[in-house]
Amino acid sequence: MHIKDSARLSYHYITEQDADFLWELDQDELVMKFINGGKKSSKEDIREIFVPRFQAYSNPALGWGLWRVETLAEKESIGWILVRPFGFFTQHPESDNMELGWRFKRHTWGQGYATEAAQAVKEALYDIGVDKFSAIANPQNSASINIMKKLGMTFSHELEYKDKLYHETVVVYSN
Repeated sequence: MHIKDSARLSYHYITEQDADFLWELDQDELVMKFINGGKKSSKEDIREIFVPRFQAYSNPALGWGLWRVETLAEKESIGWILVRPFGFFTQHPESDNMELGWRFKRHTWGQGYATEAAQAVKEALYDIGVDKFSAIANPQNSASINIMKKLGMTFSHELEYKDKLYHETVVVYSN
């Protein structure tokens, strides 16, 4: 799958070669606040946990994986967009429902980058036949919930999300 540049951003499929970028993004406690309570990832965590985890669902042809988001003007990598079947690591994955997720550097927050990037990824997926999308967030993460609403998603339900790494109550928004 190919994602066309949007107004301010370009998109690049993430591989294990991007481990340093993934680590750099996770070094801000506020970026990590609603992911793990604010704990920074170590390089070992990225190599041994995070990279194998996203490789498990990576499928470039279908767009599944992580997409690095880069500004067109400065060529700065500012975050990523996640695409995978909803509930991929749970006992009930939904291959017809794509989960969208995002993580961006704090200095870019509030500028519409996450919404622009998620919308571009969503449109590329729509172009290859995907028409059902969901996203999850900590119920207190109003910024992510706001992005979900801007993507046309509405509150679906609350869910006790549980897999080998995570166990928390989240809100689910879908379209």
